[in-house]
Amino acid sequence: MQALIRHLEQQTGQSLSNHRLTSVGGGDINSAYRLQTADLVWFIKLNRAELADMFAAEAAGLQELVKIGAVRVPEVVGWGQFQQHAYLVLNYIELGALRGDSARMFGRQLARLHRQPQDWFGWQRDNTIGSTPQHNNRSDDWVEFWRQQRLGKQLQFAAANGYTGALQKQGEKLLKKIGGFFTDYQPQPALLHGDLWGGNAAADSQGQPVMFDPACYYGDRETDIAMTELFGGFGRDFYDAYHAEYPLDAGYKTRKTLYNLYHILNHLNLFGTGYLGQANTMIERLLAELG
Repeated sequence: MQALIRHLEQQTGQSLSNHRLTSVGGGDINSAYRLQTADLVWFIKLNRAELADMFAAEAAGLQELVKIGAVRVPEVVGWGQFQQHAYLVLNYIELGALRGDSARMFGRQLARLHRQPQDWFGWQRDNTIGSTPQHNNRSDDWVEFWRQQRLGKQLQFAAANGYTGALQKQGEKLLKKIGGFFTDYQPQPALLHGDLWGGNAAADSQGQPVMFDPACYYGDRETDIAMTELFGGFGRDFYDAYHAEYPLDAGYKTRKTLYNLYHILNHLNLFGTGYLGQANTMIERLLAELG
């Protein structure tokens, strides 16, 4: 780590002498550290050197979110590769629970982010969801984008990981029928966080909402809202504020399963068989909806 810190001094022009380095929770994919000196506090994420592009894509997403300015995100200090490490350095934000006024504020801010019009679906570059490749080729057709670059890709990854049989057979049926969920609904491209579960949003020490660890692209805003419900949700204050600012289409209640299937398939590919039953159940539920 000391060699990496000397490298960061050279890259940023900041003196990091007399620093204090503390290991902190970095999620399931990365290791993470808090680095503090008399003048600054940084959050440093580390992974294998070959994953440097993953951090470059995350930095691009954070910078795009900063540009719109609807929701606070950590400021990017730098990213790169040094010896065996890929790294991403962010300004450190002290985080607390997102509830009450903070949750309501986050609901309004996220709605305002989603209201900013974009011209197409996809993203300026590919990125990752967790450490899984996320393909973002530009498209004007949301149904085809979701079919080919989201569910289709995850099913391909699952097959390569040995998950064949019913998952692939029923998954192919679903891919062919996806358009049935959009007969009366035309999504508009919006900048998405892309991985908005409860662990990727919080409040700072002044109660201002903060979101982080994005997997940005331009897509249907319902995908962000769907994921907020996948692993416990954000609470009624958040949802009431979002809906008051930007109400959801009635068909969202069905489409959220379609959108969250992407994340469950990704968890299957990242973490294993424990998610296979849930993925199969979601596919069967969606096929039943279409008749």
